[in-house]
Amino acid sequence: MRSTFTGLEISKRALFTQQAALNTTGHNIANANTDGYSRQVVNMTASRPIEYPGLQNSTVPGQMGQGVEFNSITRVREKFLDSQFQNENKDLGDWSVRKDTLDKLEAIINEPSDTGIRQTIEGFWNAWQELSKTPENTTARALVKERALAMTDAFNQTSRQLNDLSNDLTENIEVKVKQANQYTSQIAHLNEEIYRVEGLGDNANDLRDQRDLLMDNLSQIVNISYTEDERGYNVSMGNTPLVTGKDVSTVLSRGSLEAAAVAGGDLKSGEIYGLIQSRDYYVSNYQFQLNSMINTLVQGDLKTSLPEGMVVPADTTLTLVNADGTTTQKQFNGTLEERTLGANTDVIVKGFNGLHELGYSSSSPLKSGVPFFTLKPGTTSFDASSITVNPDIVSDVSNISSSSRTFIDTDGVEKVVKGNNDMALLLAGVRNNKVNFDPTSSGKPVLMDGTFDEFFRSIVGELGVQSQEATRQATNQQILVDQVDSRRQAVSGVSLDEEMANMIKFQHAYNAAARALTTFDECLDKIINGMGTVGR
Repeated sequence: MRSTFTGLEISKRALFTQQAALNTTGHNIANANTDGYSRQVVNMTASRPIEYPGLQNSTVPGQMGQGVEFNSITRVREKFLDSQFQNENKDLGDWSVRKDTLDKLEAIINEPSDTGIRQTIEGFWNAWQELSKTPENTTARALVKERALAMTDAFNQTSRQLNDLSNDLTENIEVKVKQANQYTSQIAHLNEEIYRVEGLGDNANDLRDQRDLLMDNLSQIVNISYTEDERGYNVSMGNTPLVTGKDVSTVLSRGSLEAAAVAGGDLKSGEIYGLIQSRDYYVSNYQFQLNSMINTLVQGDLKTSLPEGMVVPADTTLTLVNADGTTTQKQFNGTLEERTLGANTDVIVKGFNGLHELGYSSSSPLKSGVPFFTLKPGTTSFDASSITVNPDIVSDVSNISSSSRTFIDTDGVEKVVKGNNDMALLLAGVRNNKVNFDPTSSGKPVLMDGTFDEFFRSIVGELGVQSQEATRQATNQQILVDQVDSRRQAVSGVSLDEEMANMIKFQHAYNAAARALTTFDECLDKIINGMGTVGR
């Protein structure tokens, strides 16, 4: 049976429901610029009518409606778009880091330019060319020394910058690992909070938004996947569980992630993967290329042709190249005539140093060449960081070999022919000699056979291609991420225009409900205070 006060109850429910809708609209507007926030809606439903089907009911025809109620406040979110965003976001994190690293490598190599390493190398070879024109000119010798110092300093500086970049990448890995562990810890905590809140029958909309935002951030750092059950998100990286309900299953470390980044490992993308690949592939590769170039220049097998009439220094063993390509060893000793080459002779020497040692300095008494390049103190092998000019040459430029001929003076003493430029020409021509940069057939050098200029240009070319590819990939991934995020915002984002329209709609409904309540109140006032007073 209907109640006299049914109208009041209907109006009250309408007021409460429209007020909840207005409050939710205000909450949406307040969080229009909040990262990760999802638009919320009030789900309204008609209240159960008074004549609900039962064993007994009144004779009133039809069902008398009892107004409106809201059974939940839910967020508008599409999980498919979240999954798409996270899948694209991990690749964006990877390629963004690679692009940034290659940009820094391009700045370090600084080619093509007028201030890069190539200019110092060019200056070194040109200085030898100038010395060959005036082999006894002290100024030309000093120029060779200074250009050699400039070249070795450039290689030393580049090596230091590459080492610094490698160390920076390692530090960034540590930072990203710490961030990832913070995210997994917060996700586990939110899993527990959401389980507790929703166990009481409420929807933890804002907590879920916070958790999804953490998932988005985590997906940019490492590749993740997840499933959801009653305990919350179960997050994993490949086959490695990271979060299970309220527990952090695995605490990440730099060592574990470096091991997982190898081929077939669980770490396949994300910023940490990009940092590891940038350090262990890009930076390490260019360090190797420069070191290979320096090592080959200084002491690699260098085939050259010694001119007829050249006097080989005493106690010298040369590797002669025969007509059929085979080699033989020959020891040179004895008199000047016995050490003089009767024809142009193809030999293999140990790099620039080995060729320089076959010449003679301009000092007296007769002195064969010293190694042109030496190692810095505390180093054991030639590379871009350890190479330097021999201190004997730095202190006395007369120790630079430019001549390859000697003579016996009237006193019977062997002396150098100071005006001869054979050795200076040979050393200047090393720039055009083709050498093998991969004697062990490792396949690692960017160029197997070629000149030093060609090898360096190959390094620069490889860097340019890699940087271009990384830029293309990063740009494409950014477009994909923006596209998915735009679709996600279209579904979950707050539109101020829409919210303002909803606000007016709910406001009018609230005002109408208030007016209905006033009307019912006036009717009841008439019944209570006006009826039964006739005849008094």
